[in-house]
Amino acid sequence: MARGRLRIYLGAAPGVGKTYAMLAEGRRRAARGTDLVVGFVETHGRVHTAELLDALEIVPRRTLAYRGAEFTELDAEAVIARAPRVALIDELAHTNVPGSRNAKRWQDVEEILEAGIDVITTVNVQHLESVNDVVEQITGIAQRETLPDEVVRRADQVELVDMSAEALRRRMAHGNVYPPEKIDAALSNYFRVGNLTALRELALLWLADKVDEQLDRYRADHGIAGTWEARERVVVALTGGAESETLIRRASRIAARTKGADLFAVHVIRGDGLTGTRPDRLARQRDLVESVGGTYHQVVGDDVPKALLEFARAVNATQLVLGVSRRNRFAQALFPGVGVATTALSGSIDVHMVTHERAHRGLRRRRATEAGLPLRRRLAGFVLALLGLPLLSYVLTELRSTFSLPVDIMFFLAGIVGVALAGGMWPALIAAVIGSVLLNYYFTPPVHTLTIAQHENLVALGVFLLVAAAVSGVVDFAARRSREATRLGADAEVLFTLAGNVLRGERALDALLQRLRETFGLDSVTFLERVPGALPAPGGHGATAGWKVIAAVGGRPCSVPEEADTEIPVNDDLALALRGSPPNAGDRRILEAFATQAAAALEQQRLEAEAERARPLEAVDRMRTALLNAVSHDLRTPLASAKAAVESLGNTEIHRTHEERAELTDTAARSLDRLDRLVADLLDMSRLQAGALEMAARPLALDEVVPRALDDLGPEGHDVTVQISADLPEVEADPLLLQRVLANLIRNALRYNPPGQHVLVTAGAIRGRVELRVADRGPGVPAADHDRVFLPFQRLSDRDDHTGPGLGLALALTEAMGGELVPEDTPGGGLTMIISLPRTARTDRS
Repeated sequence: MARGRLRIYLGAAPGVGKTYAMLAEGRRRAARGTDLVVGFVETHGRVHTAELLDALEIVPRRTLAYRGAEFTELDAEAVIARAPRVALIDELAHTNVPGSRNAKRWQDVEEILEAGIDVITTVNVQHLESVNDVVEQITGIAQRETLPDEVVRRADQVELVDMSAEALRRRMAHGNVYPPEKIDAALSNYFRVGNLTALRELALLWLADKVDEQLDRYRADHGIAGTWEARERVVVALTGGAESETLIRRASRIAARTKGADLFAVHVIRGDGLTGTRPDRLARQRDLVESVGGTYHQVVGDDVPKALLEFARAVNATQLVLGVSRRNRFAQALFPGVGVATTALSGSIDVHMVTHERAHRGLRRRRATEAGLPLRRRLAGFVLALLGLPLLSYVLTELRSTFSLPVDIMFFLAGIVGVALAGGMWPALIAAVIGSVLLNYYFTPPVHTLTIAQHENLVALGVFLLVAAAVSGVVDFAARRSREATRLGADAEVLFTLAGNVLRGERALDALLQRLRETFGLDSVTFLERVPGALPAPGGHGATAGWKVIAAVGGRPCSVPEEADTEIPVNDDLALALRGSPPNAGDRRILEAFATQAAAALEQQRLEAEAERARPLEAVDRMRTALLNAVSHDLRTPLASAKAAVESLGNTEIHRTHEERAELTDTAARSLDRLDRLVADLLDMSRLQAGALEMAARPLALDEVVPRALDDLGPEGHDVTVQISADLPEVEADPLLLQRVLANLIRNALRYNPPGQHVLVTAGAIRGRVELRVADRGPGVPAADHDRVFLPFQRLSDRDDHTGPGLGLALALTEAMGGELVPEDTPGGGLTMIISLPRTARTDRS
């Protein structure tokens, strides 16, 4: 069956006409012949609304009793059984009376929709979970009834029932919303013009977001890639450089010119992951974007203009903000840059080129220590260039008669390649110059001069210099990339290990800090938290801010962040303080990942501690609920029976025979006995929970206890078959407690045993213990539910769920005597409860 369609009338406040619009739509559909019913409509005494209910079929409500009063609720089962085409159900966010099938009305509506029935309903914006706190700030009134936004977002249609604040107040003044005695108070409090205007804006903005989702879905479904300027969306491209902050503020001002415009900041990172800006600078820019109301995004792409435009079109952007290129004019003439390429491909998207203080100043070169070969290898390259090439010249001079000039050039080229491999570009370029001079002076005719007689030799030397420069550049570039790849590989390995710890559940804070200390070779790592209520010191974190150490590993911990060589803030209240050599900028993102994980580990520890503290309270609450259930049913039933019998016996106006009076007396006695047993069970369970149950264990014969347990059952005991040998060993147990346990088990077995079948009680000695078995032929219990049968006051059947204390008391009493109680399937069907008790040290029963 296809799921029904959901249509919601959304309003900003009570009284705007949601229910009226829903009923009007219902009457229109009913007039067209649609099978329509009213599941639940609350008119609140409004005459015009009530008039629309005429001629509409109304499904009777369900009546529930709660705290001595009766309430009516939507009867979802009746609506589903009626199976109309459309159901009208008012107040979607309503909380049902305790005891209802579902806690919320929207859950009832979900069941009706799953049955293939269309639903038309109503909801106010203040009931949406995402804006509930905002509504409380505006109106000063907390809304207790809320529903998840996703419920409304999934609706097939959401229609806004809108009304200006002034019009709604006039409607109230005319008595069309509230009774006369409530009008003045409402107009002076909740229904002030400012409140209603703010609520109206919330409703409009929320609905606009849903419309955006529908528009995006429609464009995606129909493959529409072009920009639809239904709403201004500004995208600012961030390079990560210092000029990005200027671009963000400029884009924010552009977006602010249009009410409701969206701001997106996007940073494109290279696909190979080997280049990028400093993580701390990107983090500051992210914070700035979020502070001006925008959202920050990162996309991956080697073609920056294409990646930017793909993102802009994906978010349906109307404007794109770029910074003027930092390349100088000569470089721009050779390579136009991202801005020019993006503008040429932008199509209908407006592109703003924003100048900044770094425009046309050229790209900042990296320091040699940040990328490329280390200083040791560069020095080795210079040594090879200054000593190796002259030595090569000496060797080749001695072999002048053996080799020609081309061969000499190849030897020198090989030497320069060796210098490039050892020291990189600059030593190789110097080696190329030295090599060309040595070739010219010693090997190019006329020798021992710096002149060249033949033009082809001049060309050979030129090619020699170009090849040397090209090879040295490639080697230097490869060395730089290799070093960066090695560093990033190490970062990836650390992040992989950290992610593995998360997946394996290794969230111990001390272990995490120790791993951080070992990874970066730090002296100490301290995790600090600001003391609650302490304010940050002026100018940042300070000793007066009041910090406390949450966890520390290594040497002397830091008491405040200022004592650390490196501080990694997590948020306003948490920080990592590191002692040791400061990490470089590339390592900070790894440290930030560790800091985030440390905060998560701290939160996990506190949640686990809170859960551990709440677990006893939960158990007590569960027991209290079960006790109340038992009291509400089991105490009331025998008490009512005894009371009725006694009242009947005391009624002198009715003449009864001796047999009738005896039967009433027996009924009262049996009811009081049952009441006495139940009260005893409840008291024993309470004593067990409190650890105050007294036990007097002694050697005991089973054939002495079983008959007493059967006597406790009364007439029910006739349906029990006992097969216990008289020569069984004695057990160590409390006779009264064992009698209670056995009676409880037999009574439970009789409850589920089929009519005409007997419960079988047997016993036997096995390996130093005596097992007492109570077997029935009932429906049995699945193996997966064997543990659940021992929950206090719980039963697994669908009948008589709250009768008696269940088997939990039997288990507790058995374990208190040092025994065990385990369930087992009865061969042929049913359940067997096995009481295993220790044998006494005596083997002679005389």
